Amino acid sequence: MTHTSPPSIAPHPDIVPREQLSFGFDQDIPKYWLGGDPFKTRFCDAMSTIFPEGERFFISCVRDFRDQVTDPKLLAEIKDFIRQEGQHGIIHSQFNAHLVKQGIKVDRLEGHMKWWLFDVLRKRLPKKQTLAITAAAEHLTAIMAEALFQRKEVMGEADPRMFAMYAWHAMEEMEHKAVAFDVMQKVAKVGYVRRVVALLETTLSFNINVLTFANAMLRQDGFSRWQRLKLFAKGLAWVYGPGGMFMGTWRSYVRYFKPGFHPWQEPPTPVYALWLDTFNRTGDPVEAGRVVYAAAT
Repeated sequence: MTHTSPPSIAPHPDIVPREQLSFGFDQDIPKYWLGGDPFKTRFCDAMSTIFPEGERFFISCVRDFRDQVTDPKLLAEIKDFIRQEGQHGIIHSQFNAHLVKQGIKVDRLEGHMKWWLFDVLRKRLPKKQTLAITAAAEHLTAIMAEALFQRKEVMGEADPRMFAMYAWHAMEEMEHKAVAFDVMQKVAKVGYVRRVVALLETTLSFNINVLTFANAMLRQDGFSRWQRLKLFAKGLAWVYGPGGMFMGTWRSYVRYFKPGFHPWQEPPTPVYALWLDTFNRTGDPVEAGRVVYAAAT
């Protein structure tokens, strides 16, 4: 008997690990690579310092249940999910080494993330809960393509290499966005309340950590408390205000609270097909990023 997906589930792309990519981090990337704006740049740089330990956390939480998975298709998806997430950690670590040269204490920031994710969450919470946190974080990163790349006013002034790195990360997040969710639902049997509470927890902790790290970076850049306050007053509107980074994603975000939600009820955003076609033709993630930029409105 052939299994067919429910009509509400959209066709979804294959999970393709892409390795040995080059974004030109060995070249001269401007210190404030996002339009010369210190806050916008350090906000994104703060996300980069979170990702290496975050990706390792996601992999660990999915692996907790891998031995219980009997579906060959899901097992193959887990394998590719782990490879993709591993590459994300590698590339962001390469960029974070560039931040170290600018005087940013990356080791201290990554050490905080390691403590929070592995010494607090992994040691003190049930494995079902940390898997639910992983699925929630995957939902947040999967809608990153909507947040960053559909409107030019968000990332349009970025250095092309940095734009390309975040575009690549976002496109691959859309490919594997249902893996942790499927393990959570089909294997761990996580209930609705735990699922949505995990999204609220993850949303809060992600934003607190990114803003805290961005503030630390700006302090290390030499900005006074008053200067940082002014940068935040202006920059927070770019993140949370009308027309800001996250406002365009609120519909996708709140769908997670719908009973019966599944990530593949929404297909990848249109820029994914453009990025994929360009990357498959050229093998160049920076060129693929340029095509995504050109398509933004």
